[in-house]
Amino acid sequence: MENNVDVSYVSILMQAWRAEAARAGRGNGGDGMTIKRSLWLKLSTIQLIILFYLAAVAVSTVLLWLPIVHQPGVELHWIDALFTAASAISVTGLTVVSIPETFNTFGIVLLIVMMQVGGVGLMMLSTFIWLLVGKKIGFRERQLIMTDQNRLALSGLVKLTRDIFFLILAIEAVGALILGVYFLRYFPTWPEALLQAVFASVSATTNAGFDITGQSLIPFAGDYFVQVIHIILIILGAIGFPVLIEVKEFLFARDRGRYRFSLFTKLTTVTFFALVFFGTVAIYALEWSHFFAGKPWHRSLFYALFQSVSSRSGGLATMDMNEFSDPTLLLLSAMMFIGASPSSVGGGIRTTTLAVILLTVWHYAKGRSAVKVFGREIHEEDILKSFVVFIGALFLCFAAVLALSVSESSLPVVMLLFEVCSAFGTTGLSLGITSELSPFGKLVLVIVMFIGRVGIISFLWLVRGRAVKDSYHYPKERVIIG
Repeated sequence: MENNVDVSYVSILMQAWRAEAARAGRGNGGDGMTIKRSLWLKLSTIQLIILFYLAAVAVSTVLLWLPIVHQPGVELHWIDALFTAASAISVTGLTVVSIPETFNTFGIVLLIVMMQVGGVGLMMLSTFIWLLVGKKIGFRERQLIMTDQNRLALSGLVKLTRDIFFLILAIEAVGALILGVYFLRYFPTWPEALLQAVFASVSATTNAGFDITGQSLIPFAGDYFVQVIHIILIILGAIGFPVLIEVKEFLFARDRGRYRFSLFTKLTTVTFFALVFFGTVAIYALEWSHFFAGKPWHRSLFYALFQSVSSRSGGLATMDMNEFSDPTLLLLSAMMFIGASPSSVGGGIRTTTLAVILLTVWHYAKGRSAVKVFGREIHEEDILKSFVVFIGALFLCFAAVLALSVSESSLPVVMLLFEVCSAFGTTGLSLGITSELSPFGKLVLVIVMFIGRVGIISFLWLVRGRAVKDSYHYPKERVIIG
């Protein structure tokens, strides 16, 4: 009953909004405005979101191509500018050029802006700008925000957007302040230390994975304080905006004992940290007699912990990935494929997708028809979506690896799989082969990065038609499965 009421309410609002828009179009009299309004009405929210992100990538490509953002004597090829722009907007962090050797200070600041746009979401940033200039947030804009942030309801979206935006800025500011003071021991002047700190904080919080050291976090492999700060920032960016908002509400609640976290927050948090723990233990065990051989236990532990956290979406590394064995690279590929949580800065199939699939398999093995967790029952549509996302992501990554295997036949399949999973999970970890790819190979990764950022569901909604309710059904018949 509750869902029916919500659907009816939304339908009434949509009809009223379209009627008002039509009246406004008739009263305007301008053909150009009428055409724009018509396109605005005809395009779905998914199509508009994709269009906005494509426009952001195009504009960013042009800006990064301009000589004014380059170091003296540096010329950037258009495909490299496109790749870097797509990587920044999708907050992936894969690069085909050296950031500090290619871009000057202005270019680095421009990358910070791009990471911010890609991290918090284009519609969230636009909403904040609309609020600053006093523009009224209409029904269509609220739909776009809801789609961009994977929300299920229209209520409270503007407040949610404002809270998330300021919360992300606060996290980045605190991270930049702490790192800025601490980096004075590494960099000779405070402007250089501050620039490094701001870039590192934004890159870690948005999980972009870019760096201006030229070596990621390898220079800080023995500095556990820097690593811990980065781990915290990466987790805060990847765990999901709704989780952060609920934690904030819990901390400021008058009666914390009665505060009830949502099923999403419980499921996301448990799955996220379970994956961090599993990844740490697995990496430690797999590399015990290989890369970690002869190293102190605490050094090995931090190597494993940082790579476990960063492989999910962060993209920063405290070591050369090529030093890991093939089993560990396959494990990291799986971690990148899973990615971060929904409504976060990360990509991949997302943590809740994995959790729902595992819970469904477990309950089916136990002979149960319903999937129950934390005193709640998971909706059948969410179960179906989880398997659709998983299968769709598998097909996408398989197709990308197959295409790269043809175009980059000299490179091992394990390396190609690693790069594809890194692109899909918008992670940014690399085995150093990205710059060696052909223009076709780079375009393949650009497509994978873009789909990984907008999400499999959004991509499928782009190609599917309008949902049609079946007016009739055929007799059902069982088929042999498995």
